[in-house]
Amino acid sequence: DVQLQASGGGLVQAGGSLRLSCKASGFSFDDPAIGWFRQAPGKERESISCFTRSDGRTYYEDSVKGRFTGSSDNAKNTVYLQLNTVKPEDTAVYYCAAVDFPYYCSGIGCCATPRYWGQGTLVTVSS
Repeated sequence: DVQLQASGGGLVQAGGSLRLSCKASGFSFDDPAIGWFRQAPGKERESISCFTRSDGRTYYEDSVKGRFTGSSDNAKNTVYLQLNTVKPEDTAVYYCAAVDFPYYCSGIGCCATPRYWGQGTLVTVSS
């Protein structure tokens, strides 16, 4: 089974940076998509980004484009999300989630309906 382990959350001041990690294992196919999601207190969970191994790129939702940067280390089976210039409204529990695609998939939509979820990691941004 696919397992995902998110880490890296913590307390950060507004304007600061933080890097989240998602270590993944157990994929059966070669083209997984790994997304980051977040859920702020009292709000619905929202999509942030999607890394598609098919093309090695990270795609972003408009809400974080330009401030958050995704990357991956295939040797470590880990996907990262660098949070820059954070704002108090970035405070949320951040989750990584994945789809184990048996075929090529690229783009933000690949992470629209993930099957596997990691535990969340809390990011708190102080003003």
